[in-house]
Amino acid sequence: MVWERGARAFWPLAAILCALFAAFALGGVAAVPEAALPWVALLALLAVVATAIRGGLRYRRVRASEAVERLDRTLPGRPLAALADRAALGGEGALWRAHLAQMQARASAARAVRPDADLARRDPFALRLASLVALVMALIFGGGAQIGQGIGAIAATVGRPLAGGEVASGPGWEGWAEPPAYTRRPTIYLNALDSGQVLELPKGSAVTFRLYGDGATVTQDIGAVIAEDAQAPGFRAERSGRIAVGDRRFEVTVLPDAPPAIRAGAAPTRRADGRMIQDFEAEDDHGIAAGRARIVLNLASVDRRFGLKPAPEPRDPVDLDLPLPRGGDRREVSGQIVEDLARHPWANLPVSLTLEAVDGIDQTGRSAPFHTILPGRRFFDPRAAALIELRRDLLWSRENAGRSAEILRAITWRPDGFIDRTLYLQLRGAVGQLESGPLSDEARDRLGEALWKAAILLEDGGLSDALERMRQAQEKLSEAIRNGASPDEIQRLMDQLKEATDAYTRMLAEQGQQDPADRFTENQPGQRITSDQIQQMMDEIQRLMNEGRMAEAQQLLEQFNRMMENLQVTQGEGGEGQEGSQGNQQMNRLADTLREQQRLSDDAFRDMQEQFGQGQFGQDGTEDRAPGAGDLADRQRGLREQLGQQRGMLPGQGSEPGDSARRQLDEAGRAMEDAERALREGDTGGALQRQADAIEAMREGMRSLSDMMGQQRGQADEGQQGQDGQEGQEPGGEAGRTAQDGTSRDRRPMLDPLGRQMDGNGNMITMGNPLAEGIDPARRARDLLDEIRRRSGQRDRPQDERDYLDRLLDRF
Repeated sequence: MVWERGARAFWPLAAILCALFAAFALGGVAAVPEAALPWVALLALLAVVATAIRGGLRYRRVRASEAVERLDRTLPGRPLAALADRAALGGEGALWRAHLAQMQARASAARAVRPDADLARRDPFALRLASLVALVMALIFGGGAQIGQGIGAIAATVGRPLAGGEVASGPGWEGWAEPPAYTRRPTIYLNALDSGQVLELPKGSAVTFRLYGDGATVTQDIGAVIAEDAQAPGFRAERSGRIAVGDRRFEVTVLPDAPPAIRAGAAPTRRADGRMIQDFEAEDDHGIAAGRARIVLNLASVDRRFGLKPAPEPRDPVDLDLPLPRGGDRREVSGQIVEDLARHPWANLPVSLTLEAVDGIDQTGRSAPFHTILPGRRFFDPRAAALIELRRDLLWSRENAGRSAEILRAITWRPDGFIDRTLYLQLRGAVGQLESGPLSDEARDRLGEALWKAAILLEDGGLSDALERMRQAQEKLSEAIRNGASPDEIQRLMDQLKEATDAYTRMLAEQGQQDPADRFTENQPGQRITSDQIQQMMDEIQRLMNEGRMAEAQQLLEQFNRMMENLQVTQGEGGEGQEGSQGNQQMNRLADTLREQQRLSDDAFRDMQEQFGQGQFGQDGTEDRAPGAGDLADRQRGLREQLGQQRGMLPGQGSEPGDSARRQLDEAGRAMEDAERALREGDTGGALQRQADAIEAMREGMRSLSDMMGQQRGQADEGQQGQDGQEGQEPGGEAGRTAQDGTSRDRRPMLDPLGRQMDGNGNMITMGNPLAEGIDPARRARDLLDEIRRRSGQRDRPQDERDYLDRLLDRF
């Protein structure tokens, strides 16, 4: 009843106060003309006073008897009043006592009365609700600065005449300091600074003012003027100094912008397809704006013999743009330059490489130039290598035209059975063009392109066409997945990809038999993989698409594309050679995944510390923030999917160490899934525990894989010693190490303490005899597991059988 009477009496006052607060917080005072502002403020004050007086007059204190009466009206028979009655006639006999007992029973059922101020009838226009909505909007979108400005504007009107002539006002001004955009710092409003506060600005900041009236002037000694307008002066902050405007003084400290620093990684490496890969790292206090790599010929290091003896024709340096992130923090950038320079005239010649980084004010940082060999494609066919050398000599200097024509004549002498007829005609045409007279730049470049294509045809035969068909099939399938094509269309494109891949691997195998030498760069890190494993990857892509998991299928397809572009063919050696190389590669991949999991666990721990206000700080004093929970969960999911793919490629199925490694990786995968769920639910502590379990399980799996590889190496050593004993050994030499021809017989790779191969031997594919190799155990296990899943999903089977199949699935 107190609330009801208070709401009825004071709801107009509450509505007016809410509306006034919203007007102040949302900047409504600024919309009122200055001349009308005193009148509006006076009316608002009168309204507040009037409604407060009205509420005070209408409010009446609640008495106890009124409360009892209000409660009694809600009960049948008014039992509270009846219990206070006295019998007028007949005394308090049994009938009266029964009546009181009945009233007491009714009174005991009394409940608190729900309040009802009946404001809907008293406020038919819902003004109270409108003011409440305005209050909520002000609390969400309003600010304390607007309230202060509104109060200041009203206070400024105190003492001014409410009517009459012009109001005299002194000089006024506003000022802003805008740091350069690349620093990503906010603009500073100078009027809001405290008196005596030092103004710290990055070099190149724009300081602008707007003056009101004729009495204010700006003086400064910090930089050049950028705006000549007397009412809106501006200048650039280039050095520390002082700014004076009106009666205010600002001490300015200009923060110098250090030039960017950039450095290159190791010497550029050559990919299997001839592309150059160069690592780099760059940093700047505000961020890298652009960067490039400049490559110039190191003429002093060139072996000036044969076709390189004449003076080279001048060529412009090669400028390559550095790949930089489109968004985010560019203060520390690391990446790789991947560029195909195999056709450049300087390919496989000494060059000097210099990296440059530019910041937002065009300051340039350069790395120390280092000398290296510009990576380019290597050719192993003698005829192709000769054509590439002729092309290099011709692009080096047109003085080599006569010499190149003579060598081409030698290459095309007696072409039957040696050079294809079409290619022979093309090369004879090149001879005629070389001997016809001086070459123009366009003719030289066309001839160089023709020699390149001829060398590719000799080196690869139809391999380049097969590779191009496979790439086109991959691109079509990827595009269909991204655009949500129909299942029939995706299946058709998948069949085309399988056909193109089979043709490519078959041609690779044929060329591997004809030329057992390495076809790509030696010591290129990669993996040894069998044709069955290629088929397994394609089957996995097919399965993911059939299940509608297009994102995972797209990711695995991209990984398959990269692998197929870097394959190398050798004769299949079978047995330990394949399993050992694959085991080394899987050990390396598992080690990388383990390191990524440890980094993720560290980031999650820092994120938990920040939640409790214990965030760590880096060496430069800035807070080392960990990513958000959603980002951490996405990273955890990526690691789990990566581990699942690695488990599918794990060798040694059927052996005790191999099965143990798979079980440990399954446990790690389940722990990763639990950690991902905990991260999404905000349980960082639980996620850390499950991440620790995943790390321990991965370590146990790697130990099992290392034991398996050790057993395989021991078996290989026994076989190698027996074979070497039959072939003979050098007197006094170590058994099984050196053959009679003096060549090394020890083919075991150098291993690190974890059993991983340290020296790379190129990306390889082995096309062995399937009858000799037998049925692939991994393929067989996969088929069995698919059959178990199929049968467990058939509801017409007996319950006992399905329970048994479920137990098998849980175990394996």
